Amino acid sequence: MSRIANNVDLDKVAQTANEGENRSAIRKKVTLQGEWNLDPTKGYQFRTEMSYEKGKQVIEVDSPSYLGGNGSRLGPMAYCVAGITSCFISTFATVAAMEGVELTKLNVTAGCSINFAKTLDVADEPIVEGIEFAIEARSNNADRKRLQELVRMAEERCPAIYSMTHTITVSARIA
Repeated sequence: MSRIANNVDLDKVAQTANEGENRSAIRKKVTLQGEWNLDPTKGYQFRTEMSYEKGKQVIEVDSPSYLGGNGSRLGPMAYCVAGITSCFISTFATVAAMEGVELTKLNVTAGCSINFAKTLDVADEPIVEGIEFAIEARSNNADRKRLQELVRMAEERCPAIYSMTHTITVSARIA
């Protein structure tokens, strides 16, 4: 039976870490094929069906009305904030489990300021002005100081935060 802590399967994490000696074993590719909807009556602008280990999920995106959409679905940046937040809190829970800290409560509130000046060609200003996480974490075997240390470790290890703070090479072309 697997060792589960904080809803994290530590045996699987250890197995993946052990496979880390072979770098190709821990590189995972994420791909999607999406379609921009040209029919405004459908209620979304972009749709994709993404596969995951045990199935598929349809994601429909619609820009907020102030950016030309209908505001009938989450917008692209909302998905970005949700992705960053879920990645960070998942990293926190995993780091805590790996460090032997059993959480009794874990909630997060995220706040992000998004400046659309560059998108709208109004000014060359940073688009994301920062993201803040307010983490409510409780544990019977870790005090506030230890939990704060785990936050620092999660900030260092979170794939989404790393992606946001380091250059990502982008290649876009007409196929």
